[in-house]
Amino acid sequence: MGNILKSYSLYFNSMNNRKGPLWENRFRNVLVKTDEQLLHLTRYLHLNPVTAYLVEKPEYWEYSSCHEYLGNTTQTRICEFEEFIEIKQDEYKEFMNSRIDEQRDSARIKSLILD
Repeated sequence: MGNILKSYSLYFNSMNNRKGPLWENRFRNVLVKTDEQLLHLTRYLHLNPVTAYLVEKPEYWEYSSCHEYLGNTTQTRICEFEEFIEIKQDEYKEFMNSRIDEQRDSARIKSLILD
């Protein structure tokens, strides 16, 4: 991931006659140890556009794999999560939507904390 970000930064800077970093923070990776942790990470990712107030519900964000997790896609699928995690679509939708306010609150608190 670091190589991709660096390559794109070099390309973007050369095309726009500029210097310096494009990215605010370093990419972080996390070792996923349990199925429960994987499930929570998928929810976190699907809720990011909602947390940023780009949409009200995760399924409204067209650039997300959330549609595949909810079984609402007529397009070619790109995610093959079934072999890693078992998801019941109605339960997953409730699992995501039940945490919208909590994730938004956490993001607000995080923005107030000084590093």
